[in-house]
Amino acid sequence: MAFHHLLIVDDEESMRHVLLLLLQEKGFSVRAVGSGEEALQELEARPYDVVLTDVRMPKMSGIDLVKRGRALAPDTLFLVMSAYGSEELAIEALQAGAFDYVSKPFKPDEIVIKLRMAEERERFRRQVERLKAELNDEKGLDALIGDSAAMQHLARQIRKIAPVKTTVLVTGESGTGKELVARALHELSPRSGQPFVGVNCGAIPESLMESELFGHVKGAFTDAARSRKGLFAEADGGTLFLDEIAELSPPMQVKLLRVLQEEEIRPVGESRSQKIDVRVVAATMKDLRKAVAAGTFREDLYYRLNVVNLELPPLRARNDDIAPLVSHFVRKYNVRLRRDPPVRGVTDEAMALLRAYPWPGNVRELENAIERAMVLADGEVLGADAFDRLAPADARSAMSTSGKAILLDESELSIKQATRRIEEELIRRALEHTGGNRTKAAQLLEISHRALLYKLKEFGIR
Repeated sequence: MAFHHLLIVDDEESMRHVLLLLLQEKGFSVRAVGSGEEALQELEARPYDVVLTDVRMPKMSGIDLVKRGRALAPDTLFLVMSAYGSEELAIEALQAGAFDYVSKPFKPDEIVIKLRMAEERERFRRQVERLKAELNDEKGLDALIGDSAAMQHLARQIRKIAPVKTTVLVTGESGTGKELVARALHELSPRSGQPFVGVNCGAIPESLMESELFGHVKGAFTDAARSRKGLFAEADGGTLFLDEIAELSPPMQVKLLRVLQEEEIRPVGESRSQKIDVRVVAATMKDLRKAVAAGTFREDLYYRLNVVNLELPPLRARNDDIAPLVSHFVRKYNVRLRRDPPVRGVTDEAMALLRAYPWPGNVRELENAIERAMVLADGEVLGADAFDRLAPADARSAMSTSGKAILLDESELSIKQATRRIEEELIRRALEHTGGNRTKAAQLLEISHRALLYKLKEFGIR
């Protein structure tokens, strides 16, 4: 983070002028007022990072301004200045909520140094808060569970593009983990110490979207009783995750395109734009190319977002990852549900059912199934009956290929045996299709070559 917007409060015009020139020269956006009353009006009208205020002023003192200003704008820091420096006054200012105190006269660099020190302290404070809030959350690539070829390829892509600011479009079905990919990109980037801000574009009414993304000033519209930072400003220095980007209205698509091109935002009701440094990661489960062809999504915005595309495979396409995902969720919910004794895993029959089920809701549905099973289970091992909502008929039908059904004996009731028959038949078909090429067969089956060799030995296929 970095401080951009400063407010100077001093009843001496000469002091205001000196500070204004000094801080503008250092790259800050600065406004100056002559009283505490004017300062409160400014704090109501627009957000400020820091207020530099004199102590002795007519009507409202700097100490009173700090107290009232902190209540009005809790995210704003206050630096108190006084020509009547004393230890008691400094203590009073800090007790009122100021972050520091400086005595007049001061050297020009002294104020700048104080501001830079405050930036570092605020950055550290926010990072500590973020780490506390995310202490139990999975981080980076650790959150992307799976050893399949598809997941290994995805991990390599993430490592390669995470360090650069390039805009990324993440695509995939609902529940495949698009936000986890966005977080991994953030955590593996130089921005990892800065905010990660996410928003679902389909969950916000169109009338509020502009204010939500870019913020607004007081009085910008009927309900704007006070100024508010938008999500772009909150993510400044970090990453903004725009989920369900296809749900943006055409007018908002135009505004987003301008922000991506100019790297600046203009809050609703504000006359000036402000620079922002944000990496944008967008996600959608829709085909944006079809949306562009249909005229519902701007082509220029599509190409601006789709600099790099990360496509997440559905869970049914990475069957080998179900076992490690199950182990992960069992560990997770042992802790979250405070299971005593803890669940140790699932039976072979249950695993066969989980591997055969098509998982239309992907990883999210699998996690919900594990959580439900662990909530209702009495024992330490989850059997097939713990997943009674997963119909075997659905699992069997999902394993048919190319419209050619895999027939099972009507008297066959063992999920484990039925799954073995399905796996063996699919492997034989894949080998027949590839002329016995095991590497290509493994690719068709979407399993690793090593897993195929194991299955060949298990089923006695030569």
